Amino acid sequence: MSTTVDHAAATGGADSQPASGDSQAHQVLALIAQHRLLTTTQLHRMVTPHLPPRKIHKVLVPLREDGLITHTTLPGRLQAHFLTPAGHQTVAEWPELRGRNATPIHSPAAALLRAGHILTGARAHVAFLTDARTRGDEYQPLDWVPEITHRLPDTAGEDRLVADAVFHYTATSPRRLQYRAFVEIDRATMSSERLARKLITYARFHDYTPQPTSRRGTVGDQAALLAWQRVYPRFPRILFILTGAPRTTLTNRIADLRSMATGHELVARMATRVPLGAAILEDLETAGPQAPVWTPLTGSGEPRGWTEL
Repeated sequence: MSTTVDHAAATGGADSQPASGDSQAHQVLALIAQHRLLTTTQLHRMVTPHLPPRKIHKVLVPLREDGLITHTTLPGRLQAHFLTPAGHQTVAEWPELRGRNATPIHSPAAALLRAGHILTGARAHVAFLTDARTRGDEYQPLDWVPEITHRLPDTAGEDRLVADAVFHYTATSPRRLQYRAFVEIDRATMSSERLARKLITYARFHDYTPQPTSRRGTVGDQAALLAWQRVYPRFPRILFILTGAPRTTLTNRIADLRSMATGHELVARMATRVPLGAAILEDLETAGPQAPVWTPLTGSGEPRGWTEL
């Protein structure tokens, strides 16, 4: 089956369209490669939400039998799937994964150690995906890209910005609008001050202009571009998604983010141009990301939907 999935997806010609089962297998492999680890339930909600949950097993079992995926068992006997070396080799040249260089997971023990953060990010992605399908917006399972790194060699010891995810979203009503967002997942595993300092790193990236690398005539044009302008047409909004602690604790952490957004000169300047917001993950899952569950990090703080920040 692994050969069928790879060849059918790669050719895509009119005479070699893959069967729906192969298309789903291709998508499952791509999603596991992109996220590195996904539960059975998350894969069902991403790939086959229109089918009964048990149907996703008809996709997963052949992939496991072909040696392309394996799994670890989480508390509650929930399975989380990751690629084997053969699976990584299969997807290595797929165009939808081009440029992805996330560190692969090599063992069930390593999967367990990484599961908390990775799967929490996938929960947030599923919340956006479910809401987009309800609204008829354009947002697909591969539009959430985890662990995006930008080099920042002159940021006071922070030599890179690693966003937990970047996603691309197109709203179709009442008018067509495209959005990009950096996402930071907070499980209350670091201090509130350290979380808030991430805003400083984003602000440095927002203002960072790389130094010229040569003295040729094109250097002036290169130096005129801010670093982010070489990657994004518009600086993405920044969304903090919090979970893993009582609501009072999470609310206090959001208040600390607001304090940083207004009290630090560099961040405050960025905040005049870039929408910033924070929300509790469970609220996104219950009410949807477009519900007024986001706290703006500047201004009145009145809750609103994420596109209204």
